[in-house]
Amino acid sequence: MADIDARVMDGHSLQLEDGSFDLAASQHGVSLFPDIDRGLREIARVTRTGGRVVIIAFGPPAAAEFLTLFLGALRAAVPGFSGPPMDPPPPPFQVADPDALVGKLTAAGLSDVAVETVTWDMPFRSATHRWQVVTSSNPIGAQLVAELSEAQHAEARQMLEGMLRERSGGRPEAGCTPGSTSAPARHDTV
Repeated sequence: MADIDARVMDGHSLQLEDGSFDLAASQHGVSLFPDIDRGLREIARVTRTGGRVVIIAFGPPAAAEFLTLFLGALRAAVPGFSGPPMDPPPPPFQVADPDALVGKLTAAGLSDVAVETVTWDMPFRSATHRWQVVTSSNPIGAQLVAELSEAQHAEARQMLEGMLRERSGGRPEAGCTPGSTSAPARHDTV
């Protein structure tokens, strides 16, 4: 673990020299930026010519089961709940369309862009665990439940519990797929 240097800085304006890295990667990070194009240009700028850039971002919201089950429970428990606006999509899903991701990476100066759809199981110990993850790991989750009454919170959690038990054959834990895309690219321009 020698030679590790951790820094905190603005992803829109990295305080790093051009071409500093052979490989730059973002896992569900740059897709949350208010200005994703600027963030991608910064990633390209700090990657050396011939280096690699890997972006992992959520795929289409409908494929993100951790979210669709959560939203389903809210819709069942809260009359009139419609979920987050999708036009335009919220930041985690702004590059869910593979063509949009390719376009943004190419516009940032990257080439040989390929998008690969990857799914994996995301286990949750319980409905309470899933609720905590969705509402505390992303600002959208917190916003979705911010104005719910305690009774609506309780009803939604109960609905989520039932959905998870049904999905897992009666066990309190259940897995789901996040529906991510991965986009490796090469940096050929400075």
